Amino acid sequence: MLSAPFPITKASYRRKFLRDVTGRTGYEQRKAQILNAFGDPSWPLAERARCFREKLGNQVAVNALLWTGLALAGAWWAYPLLWLIPLLTWMMVITRIRNIGEHSVVPDSNDPLRNTRTTEVNLLERTFIAPYFVNYHLEHHLLFYVPCYNLPKLHDILMRGPHAAEWRCDAGTSAC
Repeated sequence: MLSAPFPITKASYRRKFLRDVTGRTGYEQRKAQILNAFGDPSWPLAERARCFREKLGNQVAVNALLWTGLALAGAWWAYPLLWLIPLLTWMMVITRIRNIGEHSVVPDSNDPLRNTRTTEVNLLERTFIAPYFVNYHLEHHLLFYVPCYNLPKLHDILMRGPHAAEWRCDAGTSAC
């Protein structure tokens, strides 16, 4: 997790931020994802290929189609510039910030009602940091099958329920 253990020093956060913004974190995560997708190195090649197809086959196909379409349109450069570089840099920075806000220094990491929090966001934050209502993180953890566009409604329902006081910021617990 990108938010454990916390709190950390400013120097530690700066190091993490530099790894994120330069692409090192993204590269290491994608490398681990690809190696994991191939399965156990002791497996036969056919088994490893099947495992890769199951885990990442669709993503590789979609990305290949995207790059091919852009290349045929004469804009091959758009794929690395507008997809790969942001994936390896900006997304890592934003993911770390969100993980810190949603998961760090929670009252009880073993209690599903208190191991994450919902955060308030303004329009700018919603656009660049918390799209698809991911700021309703407690609600997502409690009922992960609720579509993202219904998370604000779920939040309103929960805030009228018996546990609402436990989740409010002014109670010093898990929701803002």
